[in-house]
Amino acid sequence: MTLPCLGPLDLETLRAEDVPEPFAFGHADRVRFHEIDVLDHVNNARYLSWFETFRIAWMRAYGLDRDGQPSLVVKAVSVDFRAPLHLDETYIVAGRAKAYRRTSWTMEYAVVARGRVCATGEAVVVLMEADGTTRRPLPDRFLDVFRTRDGATPDR
Repeated sequence: MTLPCLGPLDLETLRAEDVPEPFAFGHADRVRFHEIDVLDHVNNARYLSWFETFRIAWMRAYGLDRDGQPSLVVKAVSVDFRAPLHLDETYIVAGRAKAYRRTSWTMEYAVVARGRVCATGEAVVVLMEADGTTRRPLPDRFLDVFRTRDGATPDR
């Protein structure tokens, strides 16, 4: 199957490509030469870039554009490498808001190719005031999307 690169994939396509539940949003891309390291597979640092590209697309698709809002800061991020990806392979990055607090939320990611999860990850994203040090409460529209579209739960 040929997948459209960097466009949202519908739920039927995600499941047909073995993207696991509870992920309901994802996009496909292919591995490029500059993403390969000397061991001839995707360098682990590239997954962080893929997660960031995904998060921006996810926010736009869910209507969570900043629209002049204060800054979003990635406070913490992790990657769990599981299987290699190679040049020209097609992969899907899927993600969702997994949990939220008053001023932050946790994103959960999976990179899937050829029916297997090649990497997973998480990021904690914080909404900050323009001063760069004061946290700002998440707007209700963010929380509504997190709960209804992604099934996120409060993280206490």
